[in-house]
Amino acid sequence: MSYVTARDGTRLYMEITGPEDGAALVFANSLGTDLRLWDAVLPLLPAGLRIVRWDKRGHGRSDVPEPPYAMGTLVSDAEAVMEAAGVRDAVFCGLSIGGMIAQGIAVKRPDLVAAMVLSNTAAKIGTPDLWDMRIETATTQGMEPLADGVMERWFGRDFLEGPDLPLWRARFCETPPKGYAGCSAAIKGTDFYTPTSGLRLPTLAIAGSEDGATPPDLVRETADLIPGSEFALIRRAGHLPCVEAPEEYARLLTDFLARLGRP
Repeated sequence: MSYVTARDGTRLYMEITGPEDGAALVFANSLGTDLRLWDAVLPLLPAGLRIVRWDKRGHGRSDVPEPPYAMGTLVSDAEAVMEAAGVRDAVFCGLSIGGMIAQGIAVKRPDLVAAMVLSNTAAKIGTPDLWDMRIETATTQGMEPLADGVMERWFGRDFLEGPDLPLWRARFCETPPKGYAGCSAAIKGTDFYTPTSGLRLPTLAIAGSEDGATPPDLVRETADLIPGSEFALIRRAGHLPCVEAPEEYARLLTDFLARLGRP
């Protein structure tokens, strides 16, 4: 575990596991979560991978600059993390806003990204009015008023009635409001339809059948922008299938890595 300094001086917390010569797998988490989003998946992946995770600016143990943030800044943060980790030619797995970062860095730095996993994401997410409302609420009232609606969008019915929901609700409410507002502004200002349609790299898109934030049709629409992309649907899961169905999620990642010829 360590910190890397972004180009504007923001400190980003990151964790790297696995051998230095292992095939690189980079994870970018969603809005309102930190790198613990992937905890249940990592033990289920093949041994020998070089795994890189970090907390986006405004989240987890990273610094919280004043909002708003730009998507270009978040992409530059990903560059700084990957360069500090010494990984190139990586498989980049991003969920929600993390998937937008994946698209951005694949366009900007094809030397760093050899393949993508676009999980529960899209080239464009939501509307300006929607994001303005969430930014205003987080800024003036904090995270608690947003929490119940977010949980309903994040999780399928089974998880909403299960014992683990309070943990994820609490983690969401721990997100710094300025960080949430800053990254919400980045999503609001992003439309990657044109740049993503120019990508030509192996891509796996993953959707959850009960995702209330990025429904399966939206994920599939984004995948269809990239010729030859694959699409997988995890049933009875919502926006965070890596939390709800880690075994199936890990199997999809493992099979994709195998098709790429990576151990």
